[in-house]
Amino acid sequence: MIDFFRPTKFATRINQIDPSELRARGIRGAIVDLDNTLVGFRALAPLEEDAAWVRRAKEADVRVAVLTNNGTPWASQVAKDLGVPCIPRARKPLPRGFRRAMNVLELRPDEVVVIGDQLFTDVLGAKLAGLEVILVDPLVRHDPWNTRPLRWLERILMRGVPRA
Repeated sequence: MIDFFRPTKFATRINQIDPSELRARGIRGAIVDLDNTLVGFRALAPLEEDAAWVRRAKEADVRVAVLTNNGTPWASQVAKDLGVPCIPRARKPLPRGFRRAMNVLELRPDEVVVIGDQLFTDVLGAKLAGLEVILVDPLVRHDPWNTRPLRWLERILMRGVPRA
């Protein structure tokens, strides 16, 4: 049971993940969380280095799709500005959104990695969908009210887990 909350790998930030290394391992697509993974909480757009990661992924022939529980027009606009598809209102951790993203990317589970900042949405959802997952640190430490209790539980679950 605890394995459903264990990411495959860790990274401090999305921009520290090497898309060329992903591609060399046979990864052809990345399903990326939006809030606090690609765009900081309350920010309107990704930082340049995070937007540049999306461009580097495309250059490495790694397709990118945004998968978010956020259903606002802003979420879709951020993805559009990055030139990638968006699956809003995904209802993560339910696997359906992850499957929709794989269909949009036209890839199989063994060709996809999920990148996100939360155990209870991104990691659990990826594992339920049979996908590899890279857990990144949240871009900012401030969370909306509904995420704070989950962050507390995350700290308990991750206590003593090496991040290498």
